[in-house]
Amino acid sequence: MIPTTCYYRVADFTFSVTMAGEADVDALLPSFRPFKAGENGSRLLDFTVVPAGEVPTAGEGDLLEVADNDMGHLKLYAAAGGYVVEVANGSHTHRMAATADFSRVKACILPHDRRAGNALSSMLRIAFAQAILLHGGISIHAAAVHCAGKAYLFMGTSGTGKSTHASLWIKHIHGSGLLNDDNPAIRIIDGKAYVYGTPWSGKTACYRNLSFPIGGMVRLAQAPVNRFHRQEGVDAFVTIYPGCSVIAGDKRLHNRLYDTVSELAGMVTVGFMECLPDADAAQVCHRALTAGDKEA
Repeated sequence: MIPTTCYYRVADFTFSVTMAGEADVDALLPSFRPFKAGENGSRLLDFTVVPAGEVPTAGEGDLLEVADNDMGHLKLYAAAGGYVVEVANGSHTHRMAATADFSRVKACILPHDRRAGNALSSMLRIAFAQAILLHGGISIHAAAVHCAGKAYLFMGTSGTGKSTHASLWIKHIHGSGLLNDDNPAIRIIDGKAYVYGTPWSGKTACYRNLSFPIGGMVRLAQAPVNRFHRQEGVDAFVTIYPGCSVIAGDKRLHNRLYDTVSELAGMVTVGFMECLPDADAAQVCHRALTAGDKEA
């Protein structure tokens, strides 16, 4: 049976998704439609869906990470020459095997699982986030808004209020719009930092194939006051780093991430924001990022 291949371009990186001929890639990945591309130039990664028997199991590999998210229960194993990832949704377990640089991925996606598309999207997110590290890119857990030709990223642990703060900007800062609500991508090109929309935006359907120069990055913390603190040097690095996606224990990926975050921390405004979920929080944050105030 002739396979079907679709090409996508996210953060100016092209990758392919290949599936058996009867599979409808477009139906499984609706959030990827704005990112469709042609088969031109080099590719970041090639992702191929194959029968279950063609995807290696974890075998004797070391279990590196276990996580639960909106896609299901994830397990990451170190395997010979790369990694194996399992995504479990109830009684269904999908699996992928990737090379060490995530440039080639084989996956088994169970078609009878009603959440097969979610599993496929989740695996692509994992592969993309690791692959771009070796090319000066970062996948970061943040909400991003754009305003006056620049974008601003809001970071923090789950439940901190990233989406709430982004919505406050959109409501109270004239000209603001949502770029991505969960997993934007960052690149440094010719000495400038840019943030990109991606097909992954958490529970908010915001899949915009747009990019903007970064105007600022802020880590949020709930507090009884609205107060912005400028972060520089090591403090700026520590503010950005926790939100970045990287495999724990992979020295090569970590070293590339360290280099990119260090460069990023030195070229964009970085802040720590104590805040309430109110209009004043958005206004304080906006003034500090656009005026470069040390405190606001």
